[in-house]
Amino acid sequence: MSEGGLEVIRAGALTTVQDLGRYGHAALGVARSGALDQPAHRLANRLVGNPEDAATLETTLTGVTVRFTRPAVAAVTGAPAPVLLDGRPAPWGSPVRLAAGAVLAVGPATRGVRSYLAVGGGVAVPAVLGSRSTDLLSGLGPPPLKDGDVLPLGPEPGLPVHADLAPHAGPPRELVLPLRLGPRDDWFTAAAVRTLAAGRFSVSERSNRIALRTAGPALERAVEGELPSEGMVVGAVQVPPDGRPVVFLADSPTTGGYPVIGVVRRSGLAAAAQAVPGLPVRFVPHR
Repeated sequence: MSEGGLEVIRAGALTTVQDLGRYGHAALGVARSGALDQPAHRLANRLVGNPEDAATLETTLTGVTVRFTRPAVAAVTGAPAPVLLDGRPAPWGSPVRLAAGAVLAVGPATRGVRSYLAVGGGVAVPAVLGSRSTDLLSGLGPPPLKDGDVLPLGPEPGLPVHADLAPHAGPPRELVLPLRLGPRDDWFTAAAVRTLAAGRFSVSERSNRIALRTAGPALERAVEGELPSEGMVVGAVQVPPDGRPVVFLADSPTTGGYPVIGVVRRSGLAAAAQAVPGLPVRFVPHR
């Protein structure tokens, strides 16, 4: 049962509700979804005393502004951004106590892409297939926020974490993506694998929660034609006909017909969530 809530004053460019995602439904064509920067999501929840799977707000580039209808504890992590409480500066990366009626504004990211706003009790929208996450590809979960939305909050949790410092890796200045080659690297020439390892790639402005797209050299195919659709996983590096690698993220489809040259380790995907357009990308392939 929810207790109080959040009123969205300014939704920003794209703000969604996210938790750790909905697992176990790929056979139904349902993506994992969930927070793109899971370490930042987990840290925000820890700071306010929530379990790590409580739902947070994931902002994109321009932040969000909300009004609280009950006293609460909140924290902002992920992409660094200015935080204002009733118009006055408030800390980023630390728990903040708010009175009922308080307005918390998360400003534009100064580095990176996505910030995470956690509130004690979590965002208590109804779960769909075991998750409260917004899936932009399938439309499952709550729609992206818009001005005037009111979101329920769960009951207050235990005491938040009190710490002088909460270590968390900042947004990268170069995106390094370790990946294991396969299962379809044999569809590419040896020169293409060398290009993948040594090419000068960058993040494309067409990137989103579904996939991180790259700009740079094209990878040469050794086998023409297309595959029958086969299963895809988060982190798969698919190569469409233009030859530019595409890294599948949380809202990606569960099947695809373009060959996958490799799969990025899960540990590398949090940094991808904070990769701004134009950021250099370096793939590190291995067998």
